[in-house]
Amino acid sequence: MAFTKKPIKGMTDFLPADMALRNLVLDDIKRTYGSFGFSQIETPMMEHIENLTSKQGGDNEKLIFKVLKRGAALQRAWDAGELDGLVDNGLRYDLTVPLARFYANNKDALPSPFRALQIGPVWRADQPAKGRFRQFVQCDIDVLDDATNLAEIELITATSAALLRALGRAGIEQITIHVNDRRILVAAALQAGFAEEDVAGALITLDKLDKIGFEGVSAELLENGASEAAVQAYLGLFGEGGDTTSATAFCSVLNDADLAEVAANLDQIIDSATALTADGVQVAFDPTLVRGMGYYTGPIFEVTIDQLGISIAGGGRYDKMVGKFSGEDVCACGFSIGFERIIAVLRDAGVSAASDETVQGGVAILVDPKAAGEQRMEALQHAQQLRSEGRQVAVLPMRKNMKHQIASLEAGGFTEFEKLYSD
Repeated sequence: MAFTKKPIKGMTDFLPADMALRNLVLDDIKRTYGSFGFSQIETPMMEHIENLTSKQGGDNEKLIFKVLKRGAALQRAWDAGELDGLVDNGLRYDLTVPLARFYANNKDALPSPFRALQIGPVWRADQPAKGRFRQFVQCDIDVLDDATNLAEIELITATSAALLRALGRAGIEQITIHVNDRRILVAAALQAGFAEEDVAGALITLDKLDKIGFEGVSAELLENGASEAAVQAYLGLFGEGGDTTSATAFCSVLNDADLAEVAANLDQIIDSATALTADGVQVAFDPTLVRGMGYYTGPIFEVTIDQLGISIAGGGRYDKMVGKFSGEDVCACGFSIGFERIIAVLRDAGVSAASDETVQGGVAILVDPKAAGEQRMEALQHAQQLRSEGRQVAVLPMRKNMKHQIASLEAGGFTEFEKLYSD
């Protein structure tokens, strides 16, 4: 059977120029998050299947790349007809579930609160499309063991700074951070007349508002069995009938005494983050923001580039997840950047590592293949001297089509060329 040279559908080969841009942006993100005191960790790419299928990951649990048992264990399960027992591991679909397991396993060796930075690939068996991959990189920061809203404020401030630093290369200086709270979402659905067991379905439909509009949400809710009165009351809260200027104003019409504290906390997060972020950052209460993950327990947030109509980051508080591993709940809150979307925005804008003025380009020393041994040694020693001065240097054989060779090297980030011909 012949080898296939193309990568698996939904996965990508990255050329040197691609990697140069990716590393440039990753450096932006790492430096920014490092300045906020986040410490980088790493978790395995595979997790126990029971961790990934704990009904915490929403629809992502339907997209797990499952890993079969190996050797005799697989054969025994197959022989016994235990089809559900053929799998014991899976590729992680995000970085949050692995972080919760990591923290539960290593808590005693970590500071409190713990501020984690995690960057790595994740996998989802999704249908590939433009901007949608089966393997992609996520960049997460999380604060664990901090029950105060300092966690949310710092996460929003740090993420907005990282995003503006990266997106500024494409001339994008304005983003919107939408903020809501899962408890407000649930209270609004109950207030409108939805039964408690139907709230989750109503939120899934509301999450489609930006795609199908109010009419589409109304039609789907009715199709799913909701009463017309409940649908009208529900959507009225988010439309002309509701006050969405602040969380406190929105919650004032909901019959839930506990929401006053929730709303005040959210408004404080918004006001503080607004004061701490750059002028191009709008932090706004958005009562229609849902976020699909089932593990969120409190404030949630999502970042959009409004001029492009895309979302590039999201997160929230998930105070119950670590406890599923350790038996003891730990406060946790995180923000995840959609790294691939940032790269797509920069590439569409024509940004490359080679065009970045802050990057010192490499030096290519092109040596005539006919050059004597002494001349080659001189070239190699010269390269070593330049490297000791901090330069990136490659010593390469000179090609006949030197114009094409130099063009290829320039695409890879080389900006200076020295040529050594034979005597």
